[in-house]
Amino acid sequence: MIDILLSNPGFIIILAGMLCALIPISEIRKFLVGAAPIAAAYMIFTAFKDAEAARTVISVGGQDMTLMRIDRLSMLWGYVFCLAGVLNAIYGLHEKCKLTDSSALIYMGAAVAGVFAGDFLTLFIFWELAALSSVMLVWKGGENAFPAGIRYLAIHVLSGVLLLAGAVMFARANGGDFTIQHVGLENKGGLLLLLAMGIKCGFPFLHNWIQDAYPKASITGTVILSAFTTKLALYALARCFAGEDILIYIGAIMTCFPVFFAVIENDLRRVLSYSLNNQLGFMVCGIGLGTQLAMNGVAAHLAADVIFKGLLFMSMGAVMLRTGTAKASELGGLFRSMPLTTVFCLIGAGSIAAFPLLSAFVTKSMIITAALYEHEWIVLAMLLFASAGVMEHSGIKVPYFTFFSHDSGKRVKEAPWNMLVAMGLASLLCIFFAFPWGGYQFLYSLLPYQDVHYEPYTGNHVVTQLQLLFAAMLAFAALKKWKVYPDERRAEILDFDWTYRRLGKNIVLWIDAMWTRLSANMSVIRGRFFDSAGKKLYNFFSPAGAMSASAPSGLSAVLTGGMLVVLFAVIYLSRL
Repeated sequence: MIDILLSNPGFIIILAGMLCALIPISEIRKFLVGAAPIAAAYMIFTAFKDAEAARTVISVGGQDMTLMRIDRLSMLWGYVFCLAGVLNAIYGLHEKCKLTDSSALIYMGAAVAGVFAGDFLTLFIFWELAALSSVMLVWKGGENAFPAGIRYLAIHVLSGVLLLAGAVMFARANGGDFTIQHVGLENKGGLLLLLAMGIKCGFPFLHNWIQDAYPKASITGTVILSAFTTKLALYALARCFAGEDILIYIGAIMTCFPVFFAVIENDLRRVLSYSLNNQLGFMVCGIGLGTQLAMNGVAAHLAADVIFKGLLFMSMGAVMLRTGTAKASELGGLFRSMPLTTVFCLIGAGSIAAFPLLSAFVTKSMIITAALYEHEWIVLAMLLFASAGVMEHSGIKVPYFTFFSHDSGKRVKEAPWNMLVAMGLASLLCIFFAFPWGGYQFLYSLLPYQDVHYEPYTGNHVVTQLQLLFAAMLAFAALKKWKVYPDERRAEILDFDWTYRRLGKNIVLWIDAMWTRLSANMSVIRGRFFDSAGKKLYNFFSPAGAMSASAPSGLSAVLTGGMLVVLFAVIYLSRL
């Protein structure tokens, strides 16, 4: 049993989460929340030294399950998840909630364990465990979060069902082998597996659970949620569907459509949720390209995205903690009260926008360059447009409407010290990952394909990126000056989720109303029918009825005798 617990780094984190559910002392829980991902990172480091020895396979009901499989791809994902866990632990030190501590650890442990799972059955277990534990973080957001949590849980359970069904179909077609490997759409079960992973990746029309649930979660819950679910799905996608052309175009669309919704959204945590979709699109596109440069870009951008997206959610969480809102229409002028949070938010905004010397500059460009090398001109144009778009909504809109813009008159305290420490560390990592002397080289040293050389700091790349960024800033300034920039509306903007949150709801209510009316009318019709039929039967068969009046009194005896004769004849013939 001990050997199994030590076989997968995620198990240690899950065990720590279970212990947190039983420990009443907050200080001990907080120690476990911070120590568990550090211990898991050490296990990853030691396991990678001897990957074959670390491989763990057990037999359950005659089926082999690979609890641990490590290579450079899973190693990087594991390190990033553990790093996010440490930052989240520091960020949430002020919160004394046992449920958050426990569910956050179990959720993170499930994501880490899923990354190192070697077969689809093991992955399915942690896939569903991640969903069941993470929904607690959504519900912790309050009463308004409960419906969003129900929708979140339903869509993730559906994803798990599709994953299991696709895995069974694929295994049956491959001699019962459930090993996680390249699947492709040409194999049985491939479409179901792609759909299952696409739900958690936020494919177009399947993405609204992100904007629905993340902004309604608790302040720390949103930060935690942003790091794991979608990234676990990206890992599975990279394992099973690298090089599938359809992902190139799905990813390109994912980068573009959130730009339009983020521009008109008032809730800044929803703006960041749309930008999460945007960044996921770059990585899905890279997986579709499937080249070594593109896959390195996916892995590198994953590491950068978890940090800078977490940093942006952290800064909005700190603002929400102090002001009680994340609505752009109710914020502004906070740089006077929260100067450090302002600086950290600007670093996160510059990182996601890919400013030179900040992290996405050395990661996102690998994917764009891979698209250029593959001569995907339309996709390349879409990625460049999306790069300028993310500068507008996350690079400018989020910090501008929060800390600058009009003065909301709010004078609040700076964020708690632990939040500032977490944001400060994340900011340093955003700078370090792009640092020209040793920083990005360290990140590149962890990437899956070490034979690929890429140099981000070239004159062409720097000039092109600066042109995109300054064009986006100029467009924003012009739109504001001419007063044509969309006003911040005090409303929740729906996109495809309108089909089930409005249209679907109205259809169900209409069907219910029609059924109620039909049932009422049917009861009247049934009553009238049986009353009429009963009277007619009585009038026909009763002693005073038509049957008795028109037939001789002995007719019934004759009929009964005839029926007995027929019955005896049938019995006799059946014995012959």
